[in-house]
Amino acid sequence: MKNRYNNKTYGRVSVAIKKELVVAFKEKCLEKGISQAEIIKKAIEAFLNEE
Repeated sequence: MKNRYNNKTYGRVSVAIKKELVVAFKEKCLEKGISQAEIIKKAIEAFLNEE
């Protein structure tokens, strides 16, 4: 049930980046207690709100 809702409500964005950057990103997110998705969401929103 939840998967069906998520598939209807959310989209996915996939990127390929260097492993070192992924590791650093995950570590910093854990350190700050912020989800990876929240960081990416905020970055996309900031980008879309640029003039």
